[in-house]
Amino acid sequence: MEPDLKIEDIKKILIAGGGTMGQQTALISALHGYEVTMHDISMDILEKGFERMKTISKRLTASGEFTREETETAMALISLDDNPETAACDADMIIESVPEDPDLKGRVFAGFHTLCKPHTIFTTNTSTLVPSMFAHAVGRPEKFCAFHFHDITITRIVDIMPHPGTSPETIELVKEFAIRIGQIPIELKMENHGYVFNNMLMACIGAALGLATNRVASIEDIDRSWMGVLHTKLGPFGMIDSIGVDTVWRVTSFWAQKRKDGQALANAAFLKEYVDRGKLGVKSGTGFYDYPNPVFTHKDFLK
Repeated sequence: MEPDLKIEDIKKILIAGGGTMGQQTALISALHGYEVTMHDISMDILEKGFERMKTISKRLTASGEFTREETETAMALISLDDNPETAACDADMIIESVPEDPDLKGRVFAGFHTLCKPHTIFTTNTSTLVPSMFAHAVGRPEKFCAFHFHDITITRIVDIMPHPGTSPETIELVKEFAIRIGQIPIELKMENHGYVFNNMLMACIGAALGLATNRVASIEDIDRSWMGVLHTKLGPFGMIDSIGVDTVWRVTSFWAQKRKDGQALANAAFLKEYVDRGKLGVKSGTGFYDYPNPVFTHKDFLK
């Protein structure tokens, strides 16, 4: 790490990956005044992602967290670029959100290592992997860590996880950046699959899926039980829709196969039926519920 690199030196953010989390990290960075470039393999992907970001902006405006003027200003700070060379130009930090494949992530970072400035910080928004699985490929392991976001429309929690080669300066700089963009950084002291909240969340989701898979209770009643006792706005299946049914399926399937867990394998098969039908949750307009007005938001859902 260059000793003179400070939080004030970070001005331009490169978002690698135009999917759900790429859209959200781009928007929250721009909402706090950062210039943002969102990169993916095609302009078609990027343009569709940009349209979805407009919907996210409306949700943030409706919640009262940001004004319409603030979201419009933020959208103007975001540019789209499918050319890695120009996308990397002058980037001070990368937040990567490509699919959960360590080889793919390693290749993406290796490519940007040759294009970015020496001081550029590399971060991965992976939700299932740990950074040491591809740190060897990034070219600058001391400037690399995990920077894991949740759904920005419902929480400000982010996880920051080092791998054994991450410098303390990198962790401190990423923590400062998280605070600058209005997030609450949770610093992990060591690598851990699933981070902090996700470890607890996946235990909850696994239990809910088991109840549904074994026909113990309906999806709606499982969510009613959770929401009614804990007074939350979402139940486990509403959370799955928010995360992405396909994402939860990949995580569930990965660990089910790794641990040879029969119930988890059944849960993965249950989720795969929804994925195969294109019912991916909020991002596709339908999952376990239909959006934008799912029944669990109706006043009589808990009656």
